[in-house]
Amino acid sequence: MEEIIMFSEASAKAGITYPKGFLAAGVKAGLKKSGNPDVALIYTEKEAAVAGTFTKNAVAAAPVGVSKKVVATHTAHAIVANSGCANACTGAQGEEDAAAMQQITADALGCTAQDVVVASTGIIGKLLPMDKVKLGIHAAAHALSPNGSPDAGNAILTTDTYSKAGTATVVLGGMEVRLGIIAKGSGMIRPDMATVLCFITTDADIDALLLQEALSEVMEHSLNMISIDGDMSTNDMAIILANGAAGNPKIAEKNADYEAFKGVLLALCQGISEKIAADGEGATKFLTIHVVGARSFADAKTVGMSVANSPLVKTAFFGEDPNWGRVICAVGYAGVPMDPERTTVKFGGIPVYAGGVGVPYDAEALHAVMSGHDIVIEIDLNEGDVEAKVWTCDFSYEYVKINGEYHT
Repeated sequence: MEEIIMFSEASAKAGITYPKGFLAAGVKAGLKKSGNPDVALIYTEKEAAVAGTFTKNAVAAAPVGVSKKVVATHTAHAIVANSGCANACTGAQGEEDAAAMQQITADALGCTAQDVVVASTGIIGKLLPMDKVKLGIHAAAHALSPNGSPDAGNAILTTDTYSKAGTATVVLGGMEVRLGIIAKGSGMIRPDMATVLCFITTDADIDALLLQEALSEVMEHSLNMISIDGDMSTNDMAIILANGAAGNPKIAEKNADYEAFKGVLLALCQGISEKIAADGEGATKFLTIHVVGARSFADAKTVGMSVANSPLVKTAFFGEDPNWGRVICAVGYAGVPMDPERTTVKFGGIPVYAGGVGVPYDAEALHAVMSGHDIVIEIDLNEGDVEAKVWTCDFSYEYVKINGEYHT
């Protein structure tokens, strides 16, 4: 038995406090000019196994290095995150500030600094106002609550239009195991790890090394399959804490329970991936690029990403123009072996390209597809039996406005 629920609105059940033993909070510390919440805290008193994936950008923010060291210990008690300032490209001072966030949080919670994962998001190149951060962490520690997930989710947002959260349950060894997730992501998204700030909690009892293996594999088929604008952030990370409070027999090998856990984790992360892609900056369309008939997953992903990252494809869908030429063009330059005469393209199930040429279609039916919000672009390479889905959105006038006004 398993259940997956995704939330776009704040809900006491949604997210990271759904699993047993987790508390969360989100507060206003004054880091954002808007005055919106900007410091989030997630805590489990019971020691948790921890795993994480991080940006592969060579210009990585200070919290990334700090948090990699925590994940290397395999255990943690807390995640502290701020929005409004990325603490990236801030030199030695930025590293000191990230470590200070660890220590301040540890002191407030009664754990050690190496028990605390640190994350930041916002504008690159500015130092954190540590006086405000310190007050915010203390306030969050006092505000920790079993109903605090929505507040934490709101505190990590930047240009997102809503908080993304979800929950899942699965029975392992006769015990109900719960998972919860919150994430932020709207712009500067081209994955090569996990794309966004994503925090997952579970009360499953699982070996830390197996937890890491499961998370890394899941990322490749979920958060690493989205792209908003082709830009990889300096701050990306996905972290999972597993505190074992469910009381299931510990997953210490790749058995049926491990596969069931990994399956529900994948479904949860794919659900949040779709939410992130649909909330891309200025988005008016949610696009699923379904590549089938590939020789390998890598080939399918490469083709899907080529189409997803094409500004011409994205603007065509914003204009509701069924310009299949832009799609097949992006397939052709993806660098994956393909035969134009064997490849087919469909928009919303309607064939638009086959045999190396465009095919006649029902203009009224295709207009209905193009005017919808959710659109599936199916590309069949007819080269094999492997498939992949990439999630993205269109490029609108609003995207340019948002990023043109995102001042340093």
